[in-house]
Amino acid sequence: MFDLRDLYQQVIVDHNKSPRNYGKLETFNHEADGYNPLCGDRLHVYLNVNDDGLIEDVSFEGEGCAISVASASLMTDAVKGTPLSEFTEKFDMFQHMVTADLEEVPDEEVLGKLAVLSGVREFPSRIKCAVLCWHTLKSAVTDSDEVAKTE
Repeated sequence: MFDLRDLYQQVIVDHNKSPRNYGKLETFNHEADGYNPLCGDRLHVYLNVNDDGLIEDVSFEGEGCAISVASASLMTDAVKGTPLSEFTEKFDMFQHMVTADLEEVPDEEVLGKLAVLSGVREFPSRIKCAVLCWHTLKSAVTDSDEVAKTE
């Protein structure tokens, strides 16, 4: 039987090798760049939000470590089809999950597949890799012209 660490490693490898929602959207109305100076991860997030505030589509491009790419892939799946009003809550929950005490069990009902990334907190230097995409999406949502950074 697999433990959470095995699942964490499998998901990271899978989403890094075959990232979901990778590539530039044909139609988008928000976008932002992100950069992690610690390990050189760079990504660009595209976002299409309809008039009702629903995230209709989201994608990313870029390059980075396996954790950065896998996190972006999982994030795009998690936020696609959700209202912008829920994004801040998901952002805060994800940020808390990856920085929480090791003993704290992530709420899988709320976080879904994102919960597997709780394993990143065992590697503090990799947390910034996992949250870069979230900060970049937040910049896209707020139409910030500044490059999102994890520093």
